[in-house]
Amino acid sequence: MAVLSTLNELAWQLIDPFLFMSIAMRFLPSTILEVIRNRDFCTLLSPSKFKEAWWGNFWAFIGPQVKASAENKVIPLLEGRVKNGRMGDEVVERPINGVVLEIGAGTGMWADVFAKVNVGVNTDEDADGELRRRKGESGLTRVYGIEPNPKSAATLRRRVREIGLDGVYEVVPVGIESINDPKAWDGRIEPESVDCIVTILCLCSIPEPEKNIKLLYQSLK
Repeated sequence: MAVLSTLNELAWQLIDPFLFMSIAMRFLPSTILEVIRNRDFCTLLSPSKFKEAWWGNFWAFIGPQVKASAENKVIPLLEGRVKNGRMGDEVVERPINGVVLEIGAGTGMWADVFAKVNVGVNTDEDADGELRRRKGESGLTRVYGIEPNPKSAATLRRRVREIGLDGVYEVVPVGIESINDPKAWDGRIEPESVDCIVTILCLCSIPEPEKNIKLLYQSLK
């Protein structure tokens, strides 16, 4: 049985990428029609711009499904309910807090989780070193959502307004390589200024991963 289970898991790991690509192909015709309908011929004739539009449409569909399959592991981590690899109902570690970078923020799938953490829970240590919950205090001071895809970034801005994170969550419409370049966007994230980095199913697809991961590390306090 163990061998069959392993073979089944291996088969799905081999098949999954092709299923993912086949779903993406379904959005190619509709993206072409959308661009033509909007008379956006610059995008139609630019491979890089068209790819961004195509990806934006695809991710708006697949993103919520990705979240649904991952949230049972991700949410406890963000809420501080995981210790030694075990999830529980109580806060046992400090939840996500302070200045946060969300890498690959997409359309704001996880923004509601940030909002929940922000409105109610922080943690302190008591005299015995035990963590306890302290309600009524904000754990997040600033969230920078790094999302270079224009279509996803626009949706992300709307999502931030919808869930009431204006003034806390700022959309950064550039790639990792430009987060501390004020010429690339209307701001700058200084080195050694970030408390937490959140990235969910993103670093596997970034350009120059070794260079950009080093840049992210340098942004941490």
